[in-house]
Amino acid sequence: MEYPIYLDYNATTPVDPEVLKVMIPYFSTLYGNASSRSHPYGWVAEQAVELARDQLSSLIGARSKEVIFTSGATEAINLGIKGVFEHYKGEEQHYISCVTEHKAVLDTLESIRLKGASVTILPVKSNGDIDLDLLESNITPKTKMICLMWANNETGVIHPIDKLIKIAEKYQIIFFTDAVQAVGKIPVDVKGVHLLALSGHKFYAPKGVGALFIRHNHHLPKPIAMIEGGGQEKNFRSGTLNVPGIVGLGAAAELASQVMYEESERLIKLRDYLEMRLTAIQGTVLNGSQTLRLPHVSNVTFEGVEGDEFLRAVNQHVAVSSGSACTSISPKPSHVLAAMGIESELGRSSLRFSLGRMTTKEEIDQVVKNVIDTYHSLLL
Repeated sequence: MEYPIYLDYNATTPVDPEVLKVMIPYFSTLYGNASSRSHPYGWVAEQAVELARDQLSSLIGARSKEVIFTSGATEAINLGIKGVFEHYKGEEQHYISCVTEHKAVLDTLESIRLKGASVTILPVKSNGDIDLDLLESNITPKTKMICLMWANNETGVIHPIDKLIKIAEKYQIIFFTDAVQAVGKIPVDVKGVHLLALSGHKFYAPKGVGALFIRHNHHLPKPIAMIEGGGQEKNFRSGTLNVPGIVGLGAAAELASQVMYEESERLIKLRDYLEMRLTAIQGTVLNGSQTLRLPHVSNVTFEGVEGDEFLRAVNQHVAVSSGSACTSISPKPSHVLAAMGIESELGRSSLRFSLGRMTTKEEIDQVVKNVIDTYHSLLL
């Protein structure tokens, strides 16, 4: 089978060969359980986990003890939000987020709303930015958490994290950020952040492993565990640790710290070149803020074509998406683009291009040709 050119790195990334090389022994010869502390097999596994914890914490500016390994960002988000809700159980609780968050956040907030929490979902501007004055005006004495993503998975828009941290500190509120699309791609520093979720498979680690950063030595509370059992991960998340996956996550974090800046510059040039070529076509519009965004993401609307048909035709040659991978099975237009005021029909005919380490200039030229040819063949 001849695969299309892959430009869906926001959905997932391949495991980097260097990462895979480090992981392999922990599937076979070094197969110990990290909780088996009475013999060398367990000791080796535990040491590998702690090294990975050091590697990941170094990437995000945390202390090792503040990193809790999970099965991925969705679990980390559930632990962060539901765990805080459980801590404040019996009190009136208010949470603030925004409409362009990932469904993992929005659905989890809806879950605690059904259990009695008050939830404010803020709108966004037409470029995907949030109104900080509106955010601040919605804070009440009952507000427990501000939950806003670091960078948007569909448009690449980066929220002003420093300003959000200052607002949270001013009112002594927990600030929780879904940093899935930011960690390993742009500099991330958890200073001032209370909770941060990340996922390994978004930056060349394997699927099925992620982490939750939990700020220590602060008077604001930590979340209560959602999974109980053996007391692993400092009692925040019980369950036998995925040692090979965690080793891979650590190795990917270390690799990201080494190549991030150079790779970011390379991807910005490729992304800008892609956008220049595509937006030169009559009937195309670039979506999202053009001032502060991820270096590798472009979201483009193609007017005058039927969305599902266009996506299927483009995917014969180029693997792209029309939104989040978690919602790509839905025929509905992107909730992110809808929140930005983009009409349903145009939202469905929008494509997200997300570039990665393996993307080349030659591939971009081929992508542009295939997309343009497909677009012109389907124009209504």
